[in-house]
Amino acid sequence: MLGSVSMIGVFDSGHGGLTILNELSAALPQQAFVYLGDHAHAPYGNRAGPEIYEFTRRSVERLFEMGCRLVILACNTASTIALHRLQTEWLATHWPENRILGVIVPTIEAITGVTWLARHRTVPDRVGHVERTAIRAPRVVGVFATPATVRSQVYPIEIARRSPRIRVAQQACRELVGQIENGAPREQIAATIAADARELAASLGAVRPEAIVLGCTHFPLVRDLFEAELDAGIELVSQPRQVALALMDYLQRHPAFAEPAASRAPGGIETLTLWTSGDAADVSIRAGHLFGRPLAFRALPD
Repeated sequence: MLGSVSMIGVFDSGHGGLTILNELSAALPQQAFVYLGDHAHAPYGNRAGPEIYEFTRRSVERLFEMGCRLVILACNTASTIALHRLQTEWLATHWPENRILGVIVPTIEAITGVTWLARHRTVPDRVGHVERTAIRAPRVVGVFATPATVRSQVYPIEIARRSPRIRVAQQACRELVGQIENGAPREQIAATIAADARELAASLGAVRPEAIVLGCTHFPLVRDLFEAELDAGIELVSQPRQVALALMDYLQRHPAFAEPAASRAPGGIETLTLWTSGDAADVSIRAGHLFGRPLAFRALPD
């Protein structure tokens, strides 16, 4: 199957990665994407590291078996816990021609203005050049994330390596992903976000952050509820947009992973396919409700 199809896989523990997929599809409308949500095991954020790694590895392998040569881990927890080990240990042995990317790197690049390849690099979009940096010289950055992502300290560590002057304050959101996945009432979700925002503010004291990172791809689904809790002038970093820009940059440097679906013969693969490890009918209803449009998931075969 390798070499015959250039689909790009997008993986998340549940619905959250669809926020990334939306931006990727908008940025690359001719590209074929396959989405896999591991709804049967969601949420990941309160699970142990070895469990997160194994669930992620299995899902990535399913996407590879479907014909995806490049997979985006559209999940901060999976990117934090599993990505490095998958890249350095597993790929070389099992899928050496394939690649896996995550969402943490583009986000940190946006915060610090320092890319992995070069300082202050820009990447072209469809109308010109767009800077990868999303915010201007922050001194204090707040991060809302899952407990697993916060425990890893990936944001403070990686930001400090590139811009030591930036102070990072984190808040573990213990209930939020589960509430979003399960379709909790907005009033309940708003109360949870308000409580998490109060905890973050208390940890900072009189200090006010210039920017906030929603360090879980589920959180943009309730972006307006976060915005309601933030003071005016605090910028919310758009992780989906930064991931899309980073993928465009990557595909320019590695065009073999980006054969447009439109270039294939009629009757080829679909440009977008949605899979779930959970109940496809239930997932379709809940995801469609969150996004305000029909979404038809298929159940993974045994």
